[in-house]
Amino acid sequence: MATAFEYTKRIGWADCDPELIAFTGRIPYFALEAIDAWWQEQTGTGWYELNIDRKIGTPFVHMSIDFSSPVTPRHPLVCKVELTKLGTKSIHFRVGGYQDGTLCFLGKFVSVFVVAQALDSREPPADIRAKIAPLVVPE
Repeated sequence: MATAFEYTKRIGWADCDPELIAFTGRIPYFALEAIDAWWQEQTGTGWYELNIDRKIGTPFVHMSIDFSSPVTPRHPLVCKVELTKLGTKSIHFRVGGYQDGTLCFLGKFVSVFVVAQALDSREPPADIRAKIAPLVVPE
């Protein structure tokens, strides 16, 4: 059974706003950084190599995040990434951000496979699909 991939991030002072919590705009960045690490772990290649070496882009077409507790520099942020759907041309992720065991945010992220730079939709290559299809955890 597939389990969530965990990516740990140190939250720094520079990530925070005047309220001394992580700036809201940084939260999607943290989640996307975790998804990029997921790609690297699961396929052996990150977004940069996918785009440059394999000419495969995965631009996002949907992002939504629900917040439940502030993210602060007090504890490491553990982002749990799950693949929730692998379509013919799309890929769906769920990312939960936790600090000290408390859920801070839960997001849904959807991207599509495209020919890099041309932005023409395409199916994921067979080798990539074979590596990640078993990792799907339905919502």
